[in-house]
Amino acid sequence: MTLTLAALLQDHEASAPAIGAPDREWMSYGELRGLSSLVAGQLHALGIGRQDRVAIVLPNGPEMATAFVTIAQIATTAPLNPAYQQDEFSFYLRDLRAKALVVAAHEEGPAVAAAKACGIRVLRLHADPAAPAGQFEITGADDPGARPETAAPEPGDTALILHTSGTTSRPKIVPLSQANIHASARNVAASLALTSSDRALNVMPLFHIHGLIAAVTASLSAGASIWCAPGFDALRFFGWMGMARPTWYSAVPTMHQAILSRASRNADVIAATPLRFVRSSSASLPAQVMHALSETFAAPVIEAYGMTEATHQMACNPLPPRAQKPGSVGIAAGPLLRIAHEAEDRLVEGTGEVVISGDNVTSGYENNPEANRTSFFEAEGRRWFRTGDQGALDPEGYLRLTGRLKEIINRGGEKISPLEVDGVLMDHPAILQVVTFGMPHQKLGEEVAAAVVLREGQSASEQDIRSFAAAQMAEFKVPRRIVILGEIPKGATGKMQRIGLAEKLGLGA
Repeated sequence: MTLTLAALLQDHEASAPAIGAPDREWMSYGELRGLSSLVAGQLHALGIGRQDRVAIVLPNGPEMATAFVTIAQIATTAPLNPAYQQDEFSFYLRDLRAKALVVAAHEEGPAVAAAKACGIRVLRLHADPAAPAGQFEITGADDPGARPETAAPEPGDTALILHTSGTTSRPKIVPLSQANIHASARNVAASLALTSSDRALNVMPLFHIHGLIAAVTASLSAGASIWCAPGFDALRFFGWMGMARPTWYSAVPTMHQAILSRASRNADVIAATPLRFVRSSSASLPAQVMHALSETFAAPVIEAYGMTEATHQMACNPLPPRAQKPGSVGIAAGPLLRIAHEAEDRLVEGTGEVVISGDNVTSGYENNPEANRTSFFEAEGRRWFRTGDQGALDPEGYLRLTGRLKEIINRGGEKISPLEVDGVLMDHPAILQVVTFGMPHQKLGEEVAAAVVLREGQSASEQDIRSFAAAQMAEFKVPRRIVILGEIPKGATGKMQRIGLAEKLGLGA
């Protein structure tokens, strides 16, 4: 089998549903393959071909899903967050060296302004609401001098380019090949035992690796269907669930918590739409939330561990009859997974830096030899990627993370895992959400702080919460500052942000 995105779509029943959306007819696998051929012809006619880079800025929904899937079979895709401002679009478009930008037919926002300022061609995506979900055409100004390479991409060609978050440095470019995507889609589908009978309800943003791979590409690799919501909205989730009738959904922990907050008034929908499992990834899932999800949906909760450089999934809690362990991100689920010394290029036992090796792992950051030097090393005959996460494997091979190495709090030489403190504070009956982080301290270097959101109708003071924590953990781990907020700042994908939170909240020495 050819290890490409196109190969993942080849053998599924033509009449089987592939892509759905609210108030739209289903697009079948036959229609999706037909759309792939149509888009190839349109892009080639517009001078776009193999290894050309095409940025995509579209709202969440079926057209974003099919635009990625079809364009990635022809060129290199670069989905971008529609919420960016013009300066941000300008940076990313230049950094990516995009040849064209695909936007909705009538879009004239900052992405278009940035593309025009950068001299990048703007291509228009025309979707017909009366057509099956995800159906579209692409138009644009002709490029008379263009002679695109029309050969189909090879497994080693780059299919998808994403940037790392760049929380503490300039964002790094992560190129992911056709073979990377093929491998990761297969890995996710295998770990979830996906079949053509499964249906994903996608609420994840499709400019992010989680939604692109776990929901869309993994489902397509198994001949399953994806119902594409227009984004995440807790108020509409159960209505969508009733319409889509999914067998599973995947989300980040903050989304799960928002869903749980409305679950009791939607018990009829939950009963009428039994889920085979609920999946969580992209951030640590508190054990308390895992238990609540399992009880609410009467289904196993599968926490997975992923990152962009791994084309998403690295580890995953297994389906029954094996155990789903709260606080663990599961067992190796595709790539090999080991623990390495944090400063030396060797594999070790016990706690250390999580490293991976496999066909889903990027070949390296683009134009960044220093990042590649520090992120990859050779050991035991394999090339290993350093994830930047600290953790340990238990005797059964389950991985338990203690935090990002950059997020570990160093309090006067005492290393404190923010995830451990999160877990204790989440047991407080008044706390709905928590994120523990380091804040600057003149003598200790860093001190422990936490931001919390209280449950509706509950109250607790900073001292109440500190006293609760002090009864359950060593004194040096107890947060010296607890900030009670209405909402914790989150990133574009709904993940709570630890790094930089002290500065945002005005906490310091």
